[in-house]
Formats: sequence, structure tokens, C-alpha cells
Amino acid sequence: MNNISKSVPSPASPVLSPPAPSRSLPEPDSSGAVWLWRRLPDPATAVGLFLAARLIGVAAVTVAAVAAQKRPLGLLSRSWDSVWYLGVAHHGYGHTYYRFGHVLSDLAFFPLYPGLIRATTAVSPLEPGKAALLLSWTAAAVAAWGIYAIGARLHGRAVAIALVLLWGLLPHSVVLSMAYTEPVFTAFAAWSLYAVLTRRWLWAGSLALLAGLSRPSGFAVAAAVLAAAAVEVWRARGRVSPRLWAGAALAPLGWTAYVLWVGQRTGDLLGGYFAVQRGWGSRLGLGALRFSKHLLLQPDQFVFTMSLVLTGAGLLLYVLLLVDRAPLPLVAFTSVLVLVALGNSAYFECKPRFLLPAFPLLLPLAQALVRTARARPMHAAVVACALAGLSVVYGAYLVVLARLPV
Repeated sequence: MNNISKSVPSPASPVLSPPAPSRSLPEPDSSGAVWLWRRLPDPATAVGLFLAARLIGVAAVTVAAVAAQKRPLGLLSRSWDSVWYLGVAHHGYGHTYYRFGHVLSDLAFFPLYPGLIRATTAVSPLEPGKAALLLSWTAAAVAAWGIYAIGARLHGRAVAIALVLLWGLLPHSVVLSMAYTEPVFTAFAAWSLYAVLTRRWLWAGSLALLAGLSRPSGFAVAAAVLAAAAVEVWRARGRVSPRLWAGAALAPLGWTAYVLWVGQRTGDLLGGYFAVQRGWGSRLGLGALRFSKHLLLQPDQFVFTMSLVLTGAGLLLYVLLLVDRAPLPLVAFTSVLVLVALGNSAYFECKPRFLLPAFPLLLPLAQALVRTARARPMHAAVVACALAGLSVVYGAYLVVLARLPV
């Protein structure tokens, strides 16, 4: 994984191995900042730009929090879901709260992130909130590197850097700086998908297993590994490496094991976990569609309207990804995340966050941004600055002022 720039695709079907990056467009002249940009290690440029974007976002949250007489670190480490993860890390599972007719159980929260928080506090002087932030920020950087690796393999260095930058400038990218599971999940997901594209099946399955222990939508990574493995088995007529079978077997184990453990604990092996989710009001259905109709006919709070716009934009990008004929693993992964985000009847304001790990949605946008940068650099700069402004301002608003789950 460390030598991304020198990885050579092995012969395979077009479903798993994308064509070599196009070099029909000339690179910019080697002068000034461009000279330095071209000589930095490939992932360093992408991760550096990502971290710069997120530091600016954290600075905006800090300024808004101080102006509102609130504690910035407290908002980033102990808001909404973060409180539940910290509770599991400190006390373990077994806490249930009753609120507004809902039965809220901490069994809805997957165990990997709380386990990592607990391990970090055990070996360091950090208190749980700061340990949670350290893990999230580190995982976000690792995720950015993995996203770069996939973008570079598919479309070359420039598109890969644009892809990472766009991911760091999404309106909900402030979540990547909070004590939430999206950074950890995306890190495992990105590297698992990269392992599938490079046909490292054991790595793919192992990382998918860990992704499945991170979030309820973790089975999206297993779906990607299994879909790619199924195509490989079909094309090779079953004559495949034992590593492929092992990776495919490992991929769904994390998510399945936790769901069954919750079922065993609640006395309903197959349905217990889903009953816990229903207690939170979370189920697949048409509730989101009905609420979208309500927003179109009668505008509600600003966050709900923005969520409708951002979710609609995500759906449009999904269609463009399909038209672009992205590799099957990326399509399978993204399809599951889009289905979960659109089909979940609860927490409409959280739908853009549910789509945050679906970074392949940004591939068509990244390609368009690079084409624009080469033809009209000033136009591309204006677009990037506009996205940065929206990300910084809206992120600070969500964390400090919105009073709704992020």
C-alpha cells in the first residue's frame, strides 16, 4: 500500500482493472509552486491539502464557538453520537434511554470506534474525548490517502488530488473533524476497495471485516468485495486463488458478527439488532420521500432544506458515476450507501453525513474540475474557493448553532 505511485495493474477483466490514466492532456509548466507541487511525494500533496482544508474548518468552528461562548473541543468531541461512543468506551454496552416515545439503546452503535478509544486512553494520558478526536483526525488522513490511491489508479495524479480535496470540502466534512465514526469507516473502506482493485483479496476481506465493525452501513464494503469476487469467480470459471475465497469469506464477518451478538443479547438472534434500530426510529421505508415532499411544498428549518439539496446532489452524482462506468467494486459500495441514506426514514438532517463515506460519487466532479483547471484555471479556482467557503461556514453552523443532530 505504501508504494502507490509504482503499483502496476495486473491483467484482469475491465470490471476490476480500469484503463490506464489518460495522458492526452498536457501537465502544467514546471515553474514556481507547480515545480514544488510536482516534486512532492504523490500522496503528500493530496493529504496536505486535505488537512489544510480541515484545519481551516476547525478554525471556523473555534471562532464560532468562542463567539457563542461555547467550548470548541467539547463541541467537536461530545456532540450527539459522540456522547454515545464515549459512553460505550467508558462503561461498555447496556445503557438505554427513553425519549419522546423512542427506546434509545447504545447497542445501535458498533464497537470498533469505542474499542479504539478505550485502548488509546489505556496506553496514553489522553482523556476519552481527546483520544476520540485523535483517532478521528488520524483516520481521516489515512482515508484521504486511500482515496488518493484509488483516484490515482483510475484517473491519474491530478484527478486523485482533486478527489481528495473535494472530499475534504464537502458541506458535511466537518464531521471528519469530530468524534464520529465516518473517518474510521472511510479509512477501512477506501483501503479495502483499493485492495480489491489491485487484487489483494486477503487485505480486501480483512479491511472489510474491520469496516463492518465500524458502522451500521459497514456491510457496503463487504458487498463491494463479494461483488468483485463473484465476477472474478465467474470469469475464471471457479479456478481462482484460495486467497480470493478467504477474502470473500472474511469480508462480511465483522458486520454479521456484531448484528448476531446484539440479537443474542436481546433474545432475538436474527431480529434483535433491527429492533434496536427501530427503537431509534431508523428503518427502511418511504418516510424520507414523504418528508422531502413536505419540504418542497412547505419549507422547514434551514438544515432540512440544505439536506434535501445535498441529498439530491448526491443522487445526481450517483447517476453520473453509473454513466461513467466506474469499476464494479466502487459502484457496489456506493449503491449500498445511497440506498441506506435515501431509504432511512429517520434523521433526515443526517442524510448528507450518511453519504460522506461515499467518496466515489465525487469522481465525475473531480474529473470535471481537473479539465476546467487545465482549460480555465481561474474558473477552477473560483469553484474551489466557493466550495471551501460553503464547507467552512456551513460546518461551523452545523456544529455550533444548528441544534439538530449533525
